[in-house]
Amino acid sequence: MSTDSEYFEEKTLGKTYDTRLLRRLYVFSRPFTKPIIWSVLLVMTITVLDLSIPYVTKLAIDQYITPSEMEGRRIYETDMNNAAVRTIVDDHPDLFSIQGSQARIEADKLMQLEGSQIAVIRVEDLKGLRLIAVLFVAIIAINFVFNFFQRWIMVYTGHMIMHDLRMHLFRHIQNLSIEFFTRNPVGRLVTRVTNDVQNMDELFTSVIAFVFKDLFLLVGIATVMIVLNWKLALATFTVLPPVVLATIIFSNMARDIFRLLRIKIAEINTRFSETIGGMKVIQLFHNEADNYRSFRTLNHENYLAGMRQIRVLGLFLPTVEVLGVLATAVVIYVGGGAVLTESLTLGTLVAYIAYIKMFFRPIRDLAEKYNVLQDAMASAERIFLILDSKSQLKSLPPTSKSPFLDSIQTISLKNVSFRYLPDEPVLKDINLTIEAGEVLGVVGPTGSGKTSLINLITRFYDPINGEVQINGIDARNYDLNDYRDKMALVMQDPFLFSESIQDNIFRGLNKLTSTEMDKILEVSNCRMLTDRLPLGADTILSEGGASISSGERQLISIARAFAREPQLILFDEATSYIDTQTELKIQEALEVLMKERTSIIVAHRLSTVRHADRIIVLNRGRIVESGSHDRLMENRGFYYRLHQYQD
Repeated sequence: MSTDSEYFEEKTLGKTYDTRLLRRLYVFSRPFTKPIIWSVLLVMTITVLDLSIPYVTKLAIDQYITPSEMEGRRIYETDMNNAAVRTIVDDHPDLFSIQGSQARIEADKLMQLEGSQIAVIRVEDLKGLRLIAVLFVAIIAINFVFNFFQRWIMVYTGHMIMHDLRMHLFRHIQNLSIEFFTRNPVGRLVTRVTNDVQNMDELFTSVIAFVFKDLFLLVGIATVMIVLNWKLALATFTVLPPVVLATIIFSNMARDIFRLLRIKIAEINTRFSETIGGMKVIQLFHNEADNYRSFRTLNHENYLAGMRQIRVLGLFLPTVEVLGVLATAVVIYVGGGAVLTESLTLGTLVAYIAYIKMFFRPIRDLAEKYNVLQDAMASAERIFLILDSKSQLKSLPPTSKSPFLDSIQTISLKNVSFRYLPDEPVLKDINLTIEAGEVLGVVGPTGSGKTSLINLITRFYDPINGEVQINGIDARNYDLNDYRDKMALVMQDPFLFSESIQDNIFRGLNKLTSTEMDKILEVSNCRMLTDRLPLGADTILSEGGASISSGERQLISIARAFAREPQLILFDEATSYIDTQTELKIQEALEVLMKERTSIIVAHRLSTVRHADRIIVLNRGRIVESGSHDRLMENRGFYYRLHQYQD
């Protein structure tokens, strides 16, 4: 039996260790190591391509757009072997100087020529620019293709990781004990499996690969800037300390907000789930207005948390932009002065400005990705709270004396005590033995422990003290699935799934023939239900079977028990709140179901257990009487008084 530690509050957690959470998440990404490596390699290639674009721009400007410097003057050279060039030189001999087969013209004199003549003079530069343009297009095209495949790989990988994480979480939740679900609301668990898993989508699809890209880009840009002009690079880097400080401050603020948002979303889902489940009560007692106000308050708190997130991001992103503009201003001032003094080429300055813009983009992206990481960690914290839950039924180490459970011969409760909450015992020192084929009735006032007795025998819970034994062996020694395969439970309000009647009855029983199914419907009196429905047993039920009566739900539950051919049948108030006509049908089905089977009948109406082989009477968690109906009536004890009250 687990303690209250299995109940996790929706509250802000203490300090968490991102590296520890990331290591745990890595377990789910490990099967996809190869596609992640391919993605990182593609990102490295994309980074190199991105870095090449400003440098290609520099080459275009310095080699083909601006003239070369010779002897302190800006001069264009052209080939005299070209007939068109020779004609222009002959027409303007005062503008050109001849050096062998080369004709040179100063930049300020070139403007005296006509546009068509300038094009002829600079024909080699134009060819170079065409090559640069083709190179640009090639880089962009390759970049596009690599980006497409990199994005496709990471989106696929991210979805597969989320798929595996969600299935792992779902499988774990299914294996938790019933106690866990009594302590944690449905809406909270739904949030974990849906919103919180989905919330890590961007972590897997973009953060993993693009963090590498941004880091490579930062290192690459810094390296290129230093190589181009280390003095200008140092001037640029003076704005980095404020950027780092702003990133740390805003990221810490964002972490707390993301946690709060996770809490509020879970609380909204929980409240909405409870509202839908309790709609009859809300409408019956005219609580719509109060419930609306309560939900509005919760929704407003979520809105305020969202606005806090927007304010933090709204302050951080412009701060980085301002610092980026400031760095650009520094480069223009320092670099522009260097161009004027001809200690720096114009192409280098233009490339530098482009690199500055590129430099602050990964800084901003890294900060945003860190915020995404913070958001994902807030979700991961709560996902691992469930995965770390140990609220499971414990099994004893199997021994050589524990045979395979082929049949149930005896069911014994030896000095069994049980409680749901500390200091609130429900059953106290119960000693009881049930023989194979016996029909046992269990009666007692509300809260006496009747349903708890059923819960222990079915191993929804284990006793605090004592043992539940099957054939003289502690039930915890048996495989739980084999153990429960031998029994069926018919509850007061059976749960039905939102699927067909046939699926509800024969779920998981794929080997039954249509003839066997028809027979089960017949003996369970479900035929009266399916015959009146247009689609018969293929009729789809609404959630919880709300579209049919409680008696009809009971008949389906009895048919479900028939289909599994159990050795032990447990009825928990199976005929309570049923009309007389339907009760007769249920009683007929129960008599057939109980034939030659061990049966335990928990009943509020004593007439239900009148013909039981033996009746035990519970009061305040103890067995106060035991015997047949006639004997208990003769004793004029507690059972007799219960009988008198009901009459």
